[in-house]
Amino acid sequence: MKLSTKGRYGLRALLDLAVHADGSHVSLYNIADRQQISVNYLEQVFSQLRKAGFVRSVKGAQGGYALAMQPREMTIGAILRVLEGSLHIATEEISGENPLQDCIKKYVWDRINNGIDHVVDSITLGDLVEEYRSGQDYTMFYI
Repeated sequence: MKLSTKGRYGLRALLDLAVHADGSHVSLYNIADRQQISVNYLEQVFSQLRKAGFVRSVKGAQGGYALAMQPREMTIGAILRVLEGSLHIATEEISGENPLQDCIKKYVWDRINNGIDHVVDSITLGDLVEEYRSGQDYTMFYI
């Protein structure tokens, strides 16, 4: 399984928004600048995230984007499915006509797909915010 840039950049941008929002709106320009992603590309990504209810937008001089719900309520799986579609590597149906194919589906593809679902659905945006903040080195240097 390989995620597209839409999924990877979208998750990065959403994490950036969650980390830098502090109760206010964040412009796509600021997110794009920090993450080195095209503003035009982020507009497409955030349009999908807005339609899915993950972010809300405010127009105007002080406008931008804000999270539409708490980061702990957003699973990485739900976010990636909005941006990528299905995360499954194989979607064969069991036909009963080909026992070899059915065996592989049941014991390989289904297990991999279930593993992917379990991992991405057990991590929230809040977990990523927490992990990001705990990894920051806030060492101050005074001269």
